[in-house]
Amino acid sequence: MKKLERAGMVRLFSRLSEIPRTSLILDPTAEQALSPADRKKTRTITALDCSWEVLDTEKVRSWKFKRALPYLLAANPVNFGRPFRLTSAEAMAAALVILGEREQAEEILSKIGWGIRFLQLNEEPLSAYAQAENSLEVIAIQDEFF
Repeated sequence: MKKLERAGMVRLFSRLSEIPRTSLILDPTAEQALSPADRKKTRTITALDCSWEVLDTEKVRSWKFKRALPYLLAANPVNFGRPFRLTSAEAMAAALVILGEREQAEEILSKIGWGIRFLQLNEEPLSAYAQAENSLEVIAIQDEFF
């Protein structure tokens, strides 16, 4: 993420209190899946680059607008092919594709050596998720693919 920050593509925060309260947080424990319908509700996305223990804090639990990404495979060298083991950059790019910002996702992933491979690996499900009407439809699509 530091590479993306240096490129002016993301802002990094060291404390949860610095994140704008209107931001959508990508949280794998969220009850609702991210869908294109969420595009109208926010202008910013926050990917937490942290351990799972941070997700269990009151600050994150009480966040009003959080969504889980649907089933996707990691393309990063450490977790290649493993479901849900995405880097923060992969998670951010996936969210952007689902929300209709594919070009921005490609730009982010182009800064990472293996980044574009993430889109290739998940092309079909990401395209389908991006066409969904709502969170329930995203879950139904996820069940079809996996």
